[in-house]
Amino acid sequence: VLREWPHSYAGFFADTEAFLMKNAKVKLCLQASPMNGDLLLEDCNPESDFQDWSWQGDSLMNHGTQSCLSMVGANRLQTSLCSSVGYTRWDCSNSLLSPLGSSQGYLVANRKGVALNSVGGLKAQWQDVADRSVCEEKAEQDRYFPAALASTHVYGHTAGNMTLALGIGQEELEELLWFFRREDPSTWNYSVLALSFVAFILGLLLLAINIVRNRKRKIHMYREAVQTTQQAELEAKQALMPVQEYSLAELQKQEPVLQDQRSGEVVVQWKDGTVTSLYTE
Repeated sequence: VLREWPHSYAGFFADTEAFLMKNAKVKLCLQASPMNGDLLLEDCNPESDFQDWSWQGDSLMNHGTQSCLSMVGANRLQTSLCSSVGYTRWDCSNSLLSPLGSSQGYLVANRKGVALNSVGGLKAQWQDVADRSVCEEKAEQDRYFPAALASTHVYGHTAGNMTLALGIGQEELEELLWFFRREDPSTWNYSVLALSFVAFILGLLLLAINIVRNRKRKIHMYREAVQTTQQAELEAKQALMPVQEYSLAELQKQEPVLQDQRSGEVVVQWKDGTVTSLYTE
């Protein structure tokens, strides 16, 4: 829809800034003939509406004839109604104009006016009177249309005319207004700030829960280690108790024998347990 607007939309862009199309080589401006739509190269005259052009999407419209720059036949150019089937859309890059979707060349200046040629150069470069590229004019026009759609003044005063001029319904127009909306972002910014604060608090809460759980897990592991150590020590003590009881019993058996010994007597205890005096009287 945006690229194939009919002729009736011209009134909506009547306040759009127009520009002259001056060729960088011959220093003459492109002028549309009001009689037959032919294109001429004349001395630049900012007061002439027939030298005023403006971008309407990808089309170049002449403000004097209210018609669009079009390609007729293989190599002939003239202006024709923007609502006609044969009107041409133009691609603009580095001050060069070429039919969109075609490989027939660039719009160049010659003795007869303008034509299409595959060879670029200064003859194929188009500027305004301030030597700005017509491509820059197109970029400004592309920025102008969303701003115009989003304007509440335009919507309130000319919404009905726009639907007729653009050939779209009221519902489609509202979708465009929503897509190209311009509103105070304060509410959205505050909402994002509040959500960020909530996310920050939630992150701190999760971090605190994780720290507490890790601390409990470490305390539990430490207690299990202490209990395991105490259990091992208890088992070791229980294993030593029979050995100690056996040693005490042996000592009690040996005490009567030792009591029978006299002072200064040398005795020998043999492997079989018998005790004999080394020197008998």
